[in-house]
Amino acid sequence: MHASKHGQRQVGRYRQFRKIPLAAAVALAFAAPAWAQQAAPPAQKDKEARTLDTVTVTAQKREENLQEVPISLQVLGNAQLEQQNVSSFSDYAKMIPSLSYGTAGGGVFSGPGFVQVYMRGVASGGDGNHSGSQPSVGMYLDEQPITTIQGALDIHMYDIDRVEALAGPQGTLYGASSQSGTVRIITRKPDPTGFSAGAAVEVNAIDGGGIGHVLEGFVNLPIKENTAAVRLVGWQKHDAGYVDNLLGTRTYPTSGIVDDNADLAEKNYNTADTAGMRAALRFDINDRWTITPQVIAQKQKAYGSAGIDPLVGSAAAGYDASSGEMAVKHFYPEFSDDRWYQAAMTVEGKVGNFDLTYVFSHLKRDVDSASDYSDYGYWYDALAGYGAYFYDNNGDLINPAQHIEAKDGYTRTSHELRIASPQDNRVRVVAGLFWQEQTHDIQQRYRVDGLADVLSVSGWPETIWLTQQDRRDRDQAVFGQVSFDATDKLELTAGGRWFRSENGLKGYFGFANGYSSGSSLDPVDRYGEAGCLAQYGAPSNWVPYDGAPCKVFDKGIKENDATYRLNATWKIDDKKLVYATWSQGYRPGGINRRGTLPPYVSDFLTNYEAGWKTSWAGGTLIFNGAVFRENWKDFQFSYLGQNGLTEIRNANQARIDGMELDLSWAATYNLQFTGSFAWYDAKLTENFCGWLRPDGKPETVCPAGTVNPNGDVVDGPQAAAGTALPVTPRFKGALNARYTFELGSGEAYWQASLSHASKRRVDMRSAETALLGYLDGYTLVDLSAGWRKDSWSVDVFLKNAFDERAQMTRFAQCAALTCGNEPYTVIAQPRTLGIRVSKDF
Repeated sequence: MHASKHGQRQVGRYRQFRKIPLAAAVALAFAAPAWAQQAAPPAQKDKEARTLDTVTVTAQKREENLQEVPISLQVLGNAQLEQQNVSSFSDYAKMIPSLSYGTAGGGVFSGPGFVQVYMRGVASGGDGNHSGSQPSVGMYLDEQPITTIQGALDIHMYDIDRVEALAGPQGTLYGASSQSGTVRIITRKPDPTGFSAGAAVEVNAIDGGGIGHVLEGFVNLPIKENTAAVRLVGWQKHDAGYVDNLLGTRTYPTSGIVDDNADLAEKNYNTADTAGMRAALRFDINDRWTITPQVIAQKQKAYGSAGIDPLVGSAAAGYDASSGEMAVKHFYPEFSDDRWYQAAMTVEGKVGNFDLTYVFSHLKRDVDSASDYSDYGYWYDALAGYGAYFYDNNGDLINPAQHIEAKDGYTRTSHELRIASPQDNRVRVVAGLFWQEQTHDIQQRYRVDGLADVLSVSGWPETIWLTQQDRRDRDQAVFGQVSFDATDKLELTAGGRWFRSENGLKGYFGFANGYSSGSSLDPVDRYGEAGCLAQYGAPSNWVPYDGAPCKVFDKGIKENDATYRLNATWKIDDKKLVYATWSQGYRPGGINRRGTLPPYVSDFLTNYEAGWKTSWAGGTLIFNGAVFRENWKDFQFSYLGQNGLTEIRNANQARIDGMELDLSWAATYNLQFTGSFAWYDAKLTENFCGWLRPDGKPETVCPAGTVNPNGDVVDGPQAAAGTALPVTPRFKGALNARYTFELGSGEAYWQASLSHASKRRVDMRSAETALLGYLDGYTLVDLSAGWRKDSWSVDVFLKNAFDERAQMTRFAQCAALTCGNEPYTVIAQPRTLGIRVSKDF
C-alpha cells in the first residue's frame, strides 16, 4: 500500500514553462542592455588600465594579502560571487578546479543537502552512507566547522564576503576534517559605523522543467555608534524540478506480482523549498576586545530523486511504459525534511601585544527522509529468486519491494582557543587548543508492505531490517606554527598538530529472527534478533535499546598521533614569491556500521608541493600556480557491502600528482578575464585485494585463484596497481570573461563563463566499473548581462546555455554488483533562464 503523494507535497504548484528554444533564451539573456539605451549618458570615466584589487584572506588564521600566502589558495570574492550568480555549493564548486563532489546513494535520499566534498583527487569513491568515514575536506563558516559525519551543510550564498579554497593538507591549523583541503565561507560582518540594507528577487525557469524563485534580504543595524551592530540575513527559495517520475509498472519474476506507481507519477517532481536566516551581533567591549555571537538556521523540504534512470522504459528492468530522457519510475515516496541550526560565538582581543581568539560553535541537525528502495528487491529477485522469501501472515507471496523510512540526528560542538604573536615580528607564532564532539543518532527502517509478523523486527511491523545506532566521535588537539624571517627575502615555517581521537558506535542492526543467520555462526558474529538470542537468551531476557529489540554491539577505537608541516618561501620582489611545502593531513579511524566487522584506522596524506605567486604588468596580471605529489597511506575505502550496508576498509596506497594554475588579467579598463585550471594523475600504487592480512594490513598479493579469508576463490585484485582513483577528472578548468560599459545613466555588462571537466571513474574496483561505467566529460557555459543605476540593478542570466547533460555523479541503490544493473546519474541542472532584480538601501 503506497502513501498518496498529496500527503507529501506542499499545497500550491507552479505552472510549467514550455521548453525554451535556445535562440529565444539567448535573446532574452541579452535584452537588459537594449531597453536601457535611451537613458542619459553618465559623466565620462577615467579610461586608464584597471589594476586588480588586493584580496585579504585569513587562511592561516591571520589577515594577509592573498599574494603573500604560500598556499595553493583560490578565493572567490563578494563581487565574483554576485557576478556569477552563486547561490549554492554546486555553483562555486565548478569554479574551483581542485574541488569535486558526489551525492549519497545506497538507499539514502539523493536530493539536496547530501553532498560529499573532495579536493585534489583524494577520493576513493565512498558512497557516504550512514556511519561512513569522516569527511576528508573541512568546511567552515567563518571560524566554525560546518561538517557533519555524513557531509557538510550547503550554505545559501547570500551576503557572503568571500570563499577561500585551501588545496592540500591543512592538518596543522585545521585538523582531522582537512586531510586534503579546506573550504571557508566568510560572511559579511556587522558594521557599527552605519546603516545598510539590501534585497533581491529572482525568478527562474528550467528548460523542460518548472519555475523557481529566490527572495533574499539583509539589514545592518548599528545599535551603539561605532561599538555595536547587528546584521540580519534571510532567504526563501523554491528550486524547480526537472526529473519526471513516469507512470509505469514493474513485474517481480518469482511471484509475478505487478507493482504500479499511479499514485506517485508526476512531472518535474524533484523540487525543494528552503527558508533560512542568519544573524550576527558585533559588540566592541573596548578598543581591545570584541564579541561576535551568531546563529544560522535553515529548513528545507525536498522531494523526488536528483538521479535519472537510463533504464526507464527498458523491458530488462521490468517496465512497460515509454521512456523519458530525464526520468525515473519509482514506486514509493521520496522526500527529505532537513532542519538545522548552528549557534556560535567568537571572542577576539589582545593580551599584551598578542592576539587571543576563542571560538565556540554548536550545530544541531535533524533529517527525516523516505526513499524508494525497490531496485534492491527487484534485482535480488531477478538474480537470486529473492521474492520467494517474502510472504504475509497467510503464507502468500507478496511484493518484495522495500522502502526506507529514516530519522537522523546530528550534533557537533567545538571549541578552539588560539593565540598569535604580532604579525610584524621577525618570529611569528600561532598556537592553540581544539576540542570537539560529534554525535549521530541513526534510525533506518527498511519496510516491506504486508510482511508477515514472524519476518518483521519485534515491535516494528512490516520492517524487514532495522538500524538503530548511536555514534559518537571525539577529538582533541594541540597545534602550533612558527614562522621566521631568516632574511628579508626568506621565510621559514614549521608547524605541528598533536591529536587524540575516540570514536564509538553501538546499537542494533539486522533482521528479525525469522531471517537471521543460523546457529552455526560464532555468537560474536551474530546480529539482528539472532544476535539478541546469542547474547541474552530467550526474548524475555532482552533489554530494548532505544526501541530496538536489544543492543547487539558496542565498540570503540582510540588513536593518537601527530601531523606536521614545513615551508620555505622566497620573496623574489614585492610582486613575486616562490615556495616549497611538505605537509600532512589525516582522518580518524572508526567503527563499521556492521558492528561485526573490524574497525578501520586513521589514514594519512603526505604532500610535497612547490608553488609561486606572481603579479605582472603593473598589477594587471596575476599568475599563481603549484605542482605537487601526494602519497595517500592506507586510505579508507567505503563501499556498499552485504545487505546494502556501508563497509569501510583501509585500502593500501595511492599517489596523486598534479598541477594547479590560477590566472587573473585586467586586459583593459572594461574587460577582465579570470581562469583556474588543474591537472591530476591520481592512481593506486598497490593492488587492492579487498581483505586484511592477519597483521591487520591490507592484502596486496592476490593473483587469480587466491582463496580469501571467507573461503572464496578470487579472480585477482579488485583494483590493480595503476588504477585511476574515482570522482576526480584528470583535467578541470574554469574561464570567465566580463565586459563592463557605460549605458545611459548607468553601467552595463555582459559575462560569459565556461567550466570543463574530463571523464571520471565512478568506482575504483574493476567489476563495479564494468557495471557503473565512467562519467563523461562535460563543458558548461553560463551567460549573463545586466545594468546598474544608483542602488538598483537588473541581471538576466542563462545557466547551462547549451543545455549540456553534464554527468556529475552516479550511484546505485545497493551494491553495484547487484543494483549496478540500474544505476542513477545526477546531471547538471538543464538550461535555466532567470532574471534578478536587487536594490541596496
